Amino acid sequence: MAKIGLAGIRSHYPRLSDKEKKIADFILEHPEKIVHQTISQVADTLDVADATVSRFCKRIGYKGYQALKIALAPEIIAPNKMLHEDVNDQDAAKIVAEKIFQSNIRTLENTLQVLDDSGLERAAALLLGARKAEFYGFGGSNMVAMDAYHKFVRSGVPAFAFPDAHLQLMSASQLTNQDVAFIFSHSGASKDAYQLLQMIKKTEAKTIAITGFPKSPIGQQVDVALHTSSEETDYRSEALASRIAQLSIIDALYVTVIMRQKDKAQASMEKVRNAIAATKM
Repeated sequence: MAKIGLAGIRSHYPRLSDKEKKIADFILEHPEKIVHQTISQVADTLDVADATVSRFCKRIGYKGYQALKIALAPEIIAPNKMLHEDVNDQDAAKIVAEKIFQSNIRTLENTLQVLDDSGLERAAALLLGARKAEFYGFGGSNMVAMDAYHKFVRSGVPAFAFPDAHLQLMSASQLTNQDVAFIFSHSGASKDAYQLLQMIKKTEAKTIAITGFPKSPIGQQVDVALHTSSEETDYRSEALASRIAQLSIIDALYVTVIMRQKDKAQASMEKVRNAIAATKM
């Protein structure tokens, strides 16, 4: 089981029931109490049944309440000493920079906690075995898709991405069961991305997605779902903060792929270097 902790609870939060959110709120606001209280004490405090707390633990990936306590203990004993304040109107530019950098660091650490080892291995295997890989994203997610293309075009895996939404749909319609479609959607509920996924499924191409919400429509319907964890602030949306985590996951997959087919990747990278050499002074 992948590490979950407080970051994982935040990631699951939008898809929880009202009672489950009540439990999640209590844990996020008072994590130190969870470590020292029994399941009955927590249930009494929140006026819910013991079974409700137990079901919540299983819903977010633990075998039970005791497993949740064990997972949370290290975070409570040695909490991260970081800047947790939102930026405000009076902050100097350097202070804003410090807070944004710390937010990015926290996003990366939280994402590393919820990142599934087996999911990464499966995604890398699909990319290595693909006839071609296409990267899709709408709006801000398209920038991440283009960055993924920029990396993988050097890897030896035939890669494609398109900035235009119509071109993405047209290209996706030509996929086969030998191809891989990689979708970026922070919410996992983008109408455009969901419709694209439904069309891709008809082609029988393998599908991978990076999303911030495990229980999202896209996250539940792809072959491999990789998850990010980020927090929203007054001046910075959760989706914007997650971008750095999405890029880092792509970096990790790219390096994994080129390591596992060194000769092919080196030949491909040499071709790219030669092709762009003439553009340099």
